[in-house]
Amino acid sequence: MPPLPPSFFELIERSDKPVLVDFWAEWCGPCRVIAPILKDLARDYQDKIKIVKVNVDLEPDLAMQFNVSSIPTLLFFKNGQLVKQQIGAVPRQALEKIIKDLL
Repeated sequence: MPPLPPSFFELIERSDKPVLVDFWAEWCGPCRVIAPILKDLARDYQDKIKIVKVNVDLEPDLAMQFNVSSIPTLLFFKNGQLVKQQIGAVPRQALEKIIKDLL
């Protein structure tokens, strides 16, 4: 998954694909559980969706702007708009369903 681009909002607004943003931290156990699932989804859906990670310890202001109070928090954007939020580690099937619904 690519690192956070210089302009987070530009990525969201200009993306021609849905964007999944993973708010996480290194010390977060559930974040470590979901990380390989997101990596696999990024590979499997690379032509259909963008997946980016935001480390809440390095980007606290960005996390605050989206009211992220628990991690992992996954935000799903389509056409520049927030359309879905998922809090906590969930199975691959649940995330894949959300992605397919966005496509």
